[in-house]
Amino acid sequence: MSRTTRFAVALGGILLLAAPAGAAAADPVPPPAAVGGERLGLTGVQVSLAPGAPKLPDGLTGMSWLVADADSGDVLAAYQPHLRLPPASTLKMLFADTVLPKFGRDTVHRVAPEELAGLGAGSSLVGIKEDLDYKVEDLWRGVFLSSGNDAVHVLAHMNGGVDETVRQMNEEARLLGAADTHVVSPDGYDEDGQLTSAYDLTLFAREGLRDPDFRSYCATKDAQFPGAVDRTTGRRGTFGIQNTDRLLGKYPGLIGVKNGYTTNAGSTFVGAAQRDGRTLLVAVMHPETYMKVYDETAALLDWGFAAGAGAHPVGTLVARTPESPPAGAAAPQAAPAASASPAQAAQAAGAEPAGRPVAGRLPRHGARVFGPEGWAVLGTVTLCAAAAGWLLNRRRREGARALALRTGPRRPAAAGPADGPATAPGEHPGGGATAVRRR
Repeated sequence: MSRTTRFAVALGGILLLAAPAGAAAADPVPPPAAVGGERLGLTGVQVSLAPGAPKLPDGLTGMSWLVADADSGDVLAAYQPHLRLPPASTLKMLFADTVLPKFGRDTVHRVAPEELAGLGAGSSLVGIKEDLDYKVEDLWRGVFLSSGNDAVHVLAHMNGGVDETVRQMNEEARLLGAADTHVVSPDGYDEDGQLTSAYDLTLFAREGLRDPDFRSYCATKDAQFPGAVDRTTGRRGTFGIQNTDRLLGKYPGLIGVKNGYTTNAGSTFVGAAQRDGRTLLVAVMHPETYMKVYDETAALLDWGFAAGAGAHPVGTLVARTPESPPAGAAAPQAAPAASASPAQAAQAAGAEPAGRPVAGRLPRHGARVFGPEGWAVLGTVTLCAAAAGWLLNRRRREGARALALRTGPRRPAAAGPADGPATAPGEHPGGGATAVRRR
């Protein structure tokens, strides 16, 4: 088979493989439905306004955001709410949902040196010292106010260790319906594969605000934290800590809940505010600058309260899976329920959710499998391509013979630099295309 024919055959196969899956696949699998409603899986801003309702604020720069009613669960507006992004310290809300109910506020714990090991470089710290006693309520203030990774690690060790806590957090996310979330580190520190979404962060905040202790900690502006023991007096001192939430105490009716920032995640924030008996939740992820996360949250809260009933729901915050064991309980791995969405079933099996966009990465797709009709089409296209190649090659040979009869025998060309065609731009002398480095 000539090179022309081989090229034609290969081209026919490539064109068939590149065809839409529905043309060749025996049983195409539909994409998974978005958790919370179809519109939450669409691109662009999703909002449905009654006549006369105020429009959304201009100039929003967050890569993903969501506005929801905390009581009804109605999603009032959203932009790419299932886009999977690094969470930074907003992941501490899921940590609190998982661990906070397990220890009483007055429980006293002595910190061992190994509990402060393994903290990521540049971690935010509240200032816990080894071999000293701390009340659980102080540790949680360190988590919520100072976003202290040291406090998270101490509580995680109390809970059975960091790895066990991560396992429980992933299980808690599954029970909450947070199919976009994968936990690697309990404190939200940047780790490969650690992702969540604005939708999932809103679920974590809504769940946490149902707990009076969670609600109390995230609403605390400042507190005194236990310090070191004075060597002269033998007394233990304290020092002041302040909540790093820039809207707390400034935005009317704000009740928390958690902010975050890392180089990789940028700014992330979930805020909750109450006004006229209504509680709204807003999540904003990765706006253009650090302070914009607060400005855009405040603007979206203003809009939500002003719109009122004029903003019709475009989705819903799903409810926690009923009759589920606590996240810390060691329950046998059960098969996903028949009613579970494909994304939730995949996460229950330990796989990353399929079909969810990840910033900076294309969605992964499984290999295409041909059915009997697909193989028949492939065979037909291949035979046609081979026949076309054969005819083309035959015509070229006949044309070459006719030219030879008219012009006589060819003389050998002189050896040297002129031997062979000049190399065209973008080609190697052997004829293959030059690979262009991606920037």
